[in-house]
Amino acid sequence: MSVSPQKKTGLMLVGVAAGMLSLSFAAVPFYNWFCKVTGYAGTVGVSAKAPDVVLDREVTVWFDASKEAGMPWDFKPQQVSMKVKIGETGLAFYEAHNPTDRVVAGTASYNVTPDSAGGYFTKIACFCFEQQVLAPGETAIMPVTFYVDPEIVTDPEGKFVKEITLSYTFHETAIPADQAALTAPAPGAVN
Repeated sequence: MSVSPQKKTGLMLVGVAAGMLSLSFAAVPFYNWFCKVTGYAGTVGVSAKAPDVVLDREVTVWFDASKEAGMPWDFKPQQVSMKVKIGETGLAFYEAHNPTDRVVAGTASYNVTPDSAGGYFTKIACFCFEQQVLAPGETAIMPVTFYVDPEIVTDPEGKFVKEITLSYTFHETAIPADQAALTAPAPGAVN
């Protein structure tokens, strides 16, 4: 049985479309991996501890907070900026408040600018590593522990960095199943 040229063309186009769709799903994890490895687009590194070397040179770290459209929380840094020595561990705090009458979960995305600092700005611990869940009216003070890797002074572009901005954007996310009971109405309650 032979297949007509129109059917062959149609099957090839369906195959191409399926392949492109598959590649689009693979692109996001690949891009995230690439950014983490290279520091591209201001993606920061993650480490278990700060380096043993602290340089005498300081850098000013600015803190920025924003929310995705529709995210009901109030979200802000508790400090506008701080000076840290390169290699020194810094500790900053962000504050989130849920002003609604419902439980709201959120996840923070982050980056740093300038991009040349991305591969050298390293987090040790961060509220952004986990989903945050706030009950109605709850306020949370959330820490981030970081350092600027001393290797930045050997980078052709990074050695000129004197200021770094750490930016977070909170996005509303689905409430985990183990905390869904917090949002369910009490037995016998009327909605």
